[in-house]
This record gives sequence, structure tokens and C-alpha cells, in this order.
Amino acid sequence: MNGEWDPKVIVVATDGSDQSIHAAAVATGIARAHGSKVHFLTVVRPPEGWWGVGGAPPPPEAVSDALIEGQGEVLDTTIMAVDLTGVEHEATTELGDPAASIISYCEENGADLLVIGRRGAGVIERFVMGSVADRLAHYAPCQLLVVP
Repeated sequence: MNGEWDPKVIVVATDGSDQSIHAAAVATGIARAHGSKVHFLTVVRPPEGWWGVGGAPPPPEAVSDALIEGQGEVLDTTIMAVDLTGVEHEATTELGDPAASIISYCEENGADLLVIGRRGAGVIERFVMGSVADRLAHYAPCQLLVVP
């Protein structure tokens, strides 16, 4: 080993905010320089009460609708906003707790680098993303780049 860092798999967790789009642009620049593959990931957090009063899971079409909506509004916006020329990439939407889902995704896909924006889109999102960023800083299974 020559001591040089050469990431092959870069995961970008995005919430569609300006900061996460900027983080995606930084990640694609790193990917282009290293010939890395970029995985764009967004996590749809189920709303409170999602599982119903009796704890029954939602019907499959409800989950599917939530995933499609999240993917359409977040991933497409992010992907269209960055220059992906010469960068191999894929996009995935997960449903669940953002930090846990991001960590699992990085483990399952052999991520060398996880890139996130420092904060989310609004007051609530900033609180949520701040706590997500904090959890990722402690538990990410790979190097973490937090982009301001």
C-alpha cells in the first residue's frame, strides 16, 4: 500500500437542500478525479403514525408512493443539479430512519466515502439533519465528508 487514498465507492446522502446539492457536486468532483462510482441516496422518513394505531404496516402501494415521491422530488433534483459527465452513478431511495439507513447502505455497498451537507432545508430539517450528521460522525463505517 502506497498510502494514497483512492475511493472507489462514494455515497452522497441528499435531502434536496442547497447544501446537500453542493455536497453532491463536491462528491462528483472527487469521483471524477478518482474514477469512483457515486451512489446518490435519499431516505424517506415515515411520518409519525405511519404504522397506524394498531401497529399494522401500511399497504405496499403506500410505501411505494412514498418512495416514488421522495425519489422524484429529492434525487431527481440533486442529479439534475450536478455535472455527472464521466461519472458512473446510481440513485436509491430508502424508507426509514435516516442515519441508520445511510449507515446500512454504506456497509452494504462497500462505501469508501460518505458525503453529506452540514444542514438540511429548513428549521425542522436543520434540526433533523444536524442530528443525522452527528450520528453519522460517530457511526459511519467509512470516511465522512461534511460539506458546509
